[in-house]
Amino acid sequence: MMAELAGVLEQPASKGSREVVIEARDLGRRFGSLVAVDGLNLEVCRGEVFGFVGPNGSGKSTSMRMLLGLLEPSAGSAQVLGCSIPGDIEKLRPRVGYMTQKFSLYDDLSIFENLEFAAEVFGLEGLRRRDRLAEVMEEFQLEERRDQRPATLSGGWRQRLALAAATVHEPELLFLDEPTAGVDPESRRLFWEKLFELAERGATILVSTHYMDEAVRCHRLCVFRPGCPAAVASPQRLTAALEDRVVELWGEPTGEVIKILRQRPEVASLTQLGNRVHTLLESGESALAALDPLVEHLAARDLEQPGGEVVEANLEDALVALSQGEEIAG
Repeated sequence: MMAELAGVLEQPASKGSREVVIEARDLGRRFGSLVAVDGLNLEVCRGEVFGFVGPNGSGKSTSMRMLLGLLEPSAGSAQVLGCSIPGDIEKLRPRVGYMTQKFSLYDDLSIFENLEFAAEVFGLEGLRRRDRLAEVMEEFQLEERRDQRPATLSGGWRQRLALAAATVHEPELLFLDEPTAGVDPESRRLFWEKLFELAERGATILVSTHYMDEAVRCHRLCVFRPGCPAAVASPQRLTAALEDRVVELWGEPTGEVIKILRQRPEVASLTQLGNRVHTLLESGESALAALDPLVEHLAARDLEQPGGEVVEANLEDALVALSQGEEIAG
């Protein structure tokens, strides 16, 4: 069974009853002869946690910056919160929050002073500013650290402060560009809990990530190949497209198993997981049909205790298939 993965534009499951807050049509950006993004098409609904995933240089940050109005598109059009991009940027800015890859707050200001400055930049005044700062300090558990400088914080706390600053004005739409890079797993988990709290309160969140355990938590994903968005679909749909395409094989030594399997024409990619070799088969191959011949091939090469089993595909398998040019059948 052939699984085709590229070019899919999966609509939100409940699009008819939900407000579309981001709409991009054939959006593109060139830098001279370099095509950074070509033909981005997507719709994001209010309250959605929507992910951008793909390798470095594939256009995730460029796409995000175009939707924010920070980069003018070379082609196509976009509507963000009803504002035309790039024509209505000034109307859009007070309604969005942005957290960049690099920590961008001021190390010479205290935690509270950074938040106060952010509130001022976003136009919060008087009682509203005072009340909102108090709410944010409590919500993000920053009160005990209010006079601490960001440079003295751990990665997880710096991330928490950056998110607090990006949401101090209660934006309708939040852009997060690889916000958890270099942060420990526990801090990442707490960060994502906060994102879903924001989404439940009506915020829409667009987040780019390299972590597969984060990507699978998104309602839907836009998967990028360099210069070209490859698919827009839920994580579940992407992995379901690879049903009966993945096996795990083993034998001793594991390194020899990998060398042998790399020579097999039915193998698309390999990943070592402990003493197992997670194996994605080429499009058109069946895991059930291929398993026994692969195990027999390993046994014929005098490996110790060869074996294998059919397993479910994961999101990384889907990204590999997309990167190799596969397409999801409609």
